[in-house]
Amino acid sequence: MKKIEKILVAVAGRGLCEEVVNQLLVSPSIQDAKLTLLHVVPAQISSDAVAEKLAEGGKILADAVSTINMDASKINPRLKQGDPKTIVCDVAQEENADLIIMGSRGLGRLVSILENSVSQYVFQLADRPMLLVKDDVYVKRFKRIMVALDASDSAAEALESALYLAKDLPDCQLILAHVNPPDPELAASADPVLSAAAKRAALLGVSTTCITETGKAGPEICKLAEDQNVDLLVLGSPDRRPSVAKGLPDIDRLLGKSLSDYVRVYANCPVLLVRNNGEA
Repeated sequence: MKKIEKILVAVAGRGLCEEVVNQLLVSPSIQDAKLTLLHVVPAQISSDAVAEKLAEGGKILADAVSTINMDASKINPRLKQGDPKTIVCDVAQEENADLIIMGSRGLGRLVSILENSVSQYVFQLADRPMLLVKDDVYVKRFKRIMVALDASDSAAEALESALYLAKDLPDCQLILAHVNPPDPELAASADPVLSAAAKRAALLGVSTTCITETGKAGPEICKLAEDQNVDLLVLGSPDRRPSVAKGLPDIDRLLGKSLSDYVRVYANCPVLLVRNNGEA
């Protein structure tokens, strides 16, 4: 993961995304980042309704700025009107954001499509890392970060992102999890994927715990996160945009058995989905 210099936060007035930002700002690696706070007012039929929503959106942005533990001169509040789904993607491109942070209702794939979920749409089409926090999740200090690993390029990218965050967070422990390793009889510390990751972490002074498990990947990852009392879960997520039509959601993948889709819905902690554009 490259250095996080620009963060886009879609704020909705619930305060969860702002709290995630505050937890990230504990890390010196994040403290110099420039922050864009975005609130989108849906298009309204009447001019009176638009004026009311714009005023309400301005207050939401002002409250968010006052909540975040950062020099206000580094915060760029943006109030936009239109379709939230496309505006978040467009602003992420305009700002060249290194990370998108937004809330999620934790809807399943089909329900997300039917209910026009903003986070699902952005997750589908964005080409950069996303940190999602569900409405029912309690945001805690990031002291226990779990990264789900296997031998894929996207998992390697997820490890680098987890290390980038963990190395500067005080008293942070990195939990390295490998579900369905090739040799389940091996001790977790001897698993080739985990042992290589642990060595990489040791070079950066990051404390690690290695765990292997067998079973269906999505449920097992979520269960491990809960059992280990994880504060942040990091998962590699390949670029999901369709190769033929980058501007349209890939319905087949939305309805498919995506691991990242399952985890974003069922994990009981904030989830950082790390993009790797070289993997389908």
